[in-house]
Amino acid sequence: METQTNLTKNLTPDMFEPASHEDRNAEKIRRPSIKYWPDVWRRLKQNKLAMTGLIIIVLMILMSIVGPFINGFSYFEQNYNKINLHPNSTHWFGTDELGRDLFTRTWYGTRYSLIIGILAAVIDFTVGVLYGGISGIATRRVDAIMMRIAEIVYSIPYLLIVILLSVVFANEGSGTSLFVLILAMTLTDWVPMAILVRGQVLQLKESEYSLAAESLGASKGWILQKHIIPNTLGPILVNVTLTIPRAIFAEATLSFLGLGLQAPKSSLGSLASDGLAGLAVGNAYQIIIPAIFISLIMFAFNVLGDGLRDSLDPRLRK
Repeated sequence: METQTNLTKNLTPDMFEPASHEDRNAEKIRRPSIKYWPDVWRRLKQNKLAMTGLIIIVLMILMSIVGPFINGFSYFEQNYNKINLHPNSTHWFGTDELGRDLFTRTWYGTRYSLIIGILAAVIDFTVGVLYGGISGIATRRVDAIMMRIAEIVYSIPYLLIVILLSVVFANEGSGTSLFVLILAMTLTDWVPMAILVRGQVLQLKESEYSLAAESLGASKGWILQKHIIPNTLGPILVNVTLTIPRAIFAEATLSFLGLGLQAPKSSLGSLASDGLAGLAVGNAYQIIIPAIFISLIMFAFNVLGDGLRDSLDPRLRK
């Protein structure tokens, strides 16, 4: 106590200096703590190209719902007095070889293309996450068997599957339907998702939190559900956004080859296939318009996927 008193007596005012403004704010919190997903959304909003893609997707979805009812023409309505009319004030996208309004049919085609792409992505996500998660968390023997099965399935060309299914259903009188297209594309397309999830699971099951949960008696299924899968959502969501345009383009290719939806239903690919004949007679708009819509959808999903990949990467977090 006496030593402390002597030290206090030896202190003089010139031994001190006022704290600067910078020193006062050194410990100040610059911005509030932001959780992971709000921070992902904040960084995604800063990516103008990704937000442009998101806006295009939202507009496409909305217009595919309300677009066919805007100009008052029916999807099936044929008028042989208005065959192959170029875009005008009445028929905004023109008419086809049967006099049907292309504005209405284009938005109906957009609806079917989006349904095919989104359903295919959802099925690939569900099957791929389940299969890849089980394969990654299981023993090496089970993992090896499951991966060999996946490789065999992925080696089968989906075009061959579409042709076989089309023949089978054609014999039953239903032809290539929406169900057949989605089934054919998803029978093999879930494999890349499964391989991605398996790789993430193999990496994360050796992490500290997974080992800690296992040491406390948690089952492998519980660890997979509560710890591993939530931490792999970033790469999975990016893969899903890139699966949708791939499915739409695959459907457009099949429809262009005549293996798509059967009339009177149509997608953007079948509209482009029908419009191909118009090139020879100067009706290029019949193929250009659906081709533009396909390109817009693919562009929007691809830039959104790139933006999500950057936003979900924790290494780029500031």
